[in-house]
Amino acid sequence: MPLNAPLVALSTASVYPESAEVGFLLAAELGYDGVELMVWTDPISQDIDAVQRLSARFAVPVLAVHAPCLVVTQRVWSPDPLLRMTRSAEAASVLGASAVVIHPPFRWQRAYALSFSDAVDEAVQRYQVALAVENMFPVRRGSLRACPYQPSEDPTDVGHRYYTLDLSHTATAGVDALALLDRMGDGLAHLHLTDGSGSNLDEHLVPGRGNQPCAQVCERLVRDGFDGVVTVEVSTRRARTRRDRAALLAEALLFARLHLQPRAPELPDQAPSTSAPPGRRP
Repeated sequence: MPLNAPLVALSTASVYPESAEVGFLLAAELGYDGVELMVWTDPISQDIDAVQRLSARFAVPVLAVHAPCLVVTQRVWSPDPLLRMTRSAEAASVLGASAVVIHPPFRWQRAYALSFSDAVDEAVQRYQVALAVENMFPVRRGSLRACPYQPSEDPTDVGHRYYTLDLSHTATAGVDALALLDRMGDGLAHLHLTDGSGSNLDEHLVPGRGNQPCAQVCERLVRDGFDGVVTVEVSTRRARTRRDRAALLAEALLFARLHLQPRAPELPDQAPSTSAPPGRRP
C-alpha cells in the first residue's frame, strides 16, 4: 500500500483561451502540485526559458510536458514531427518533468509512423524521461467511423514502454477505460483525469460529470502503487469569468484528492481476549 497519493498537475490547456501564465497562476492559487505544460500556439508555451521563469515566479513545478502533436500545432517548433518529439523530451529534461505526453502518428505521417516506436525509445534513453503514448479516438459522423491514427487510436495495439490514459478519449472512442488500463499495465506512466459522456466530441468534462469510471481508475492507481503524475485536463472554454474557470478547476482537484487518497491499512482481526476486564475477577 503506497504511503503517498500521486501528484496532481493542472494542464495549462485547461485554462484555454487564457495563456499558460494563467495556468501557473491558478495551479498555485488552487493548490495543485504542479502543471503539465501544453506546448501549442500560445507563444509562452513554446519558450522554455519563459516557462522556467513562470515556474520560479509561482513556485509551481512542471511535472509533465505535452508535445505539440495536435492538428493545430503541426508547425510549432518545426514541421518535422520527429524534431518536435525530440524538443519535447529535451524540454521535459530541462524543466525537470518526468513525462512527455505524445500522440500516435497521423495516417498521413507515413515516414514518421515507420520510425515512431524506435524514435520514442531513443528519446527515452537519451533524455531519461517517460514518453507516454496517449490513447486517442476515431472521427465519427453518424454511422461512419474513421481512424486518423496509424495504426490505430489504441497505442496498446503496437505496444510501447510508457502510456498515457485519457478518460475523455475513452469516452469518445467508446472504449472500456478499465480494460484499457489493464492492457497498459505497468506501462501506465501518466493519467489525464477528465470525463466524457460518449458523444462524438472530445468533451474533456470535469471528472464526475460524465460516464467514465474516473473514481475507480484513481482508486486502482492508488491500490497498485502508481508513481506517475495525474493531470487534470478539462475544458473550461465556456467559463464566462476567471472565477468561474477557477471554480471548475477547484472541483476537479477536489475530485482528484478525494479518490487518490491512500486508505489506511486494515488491521488483522484479533482473537477475543479470555482474560477478565480490569478491576473484575472471573
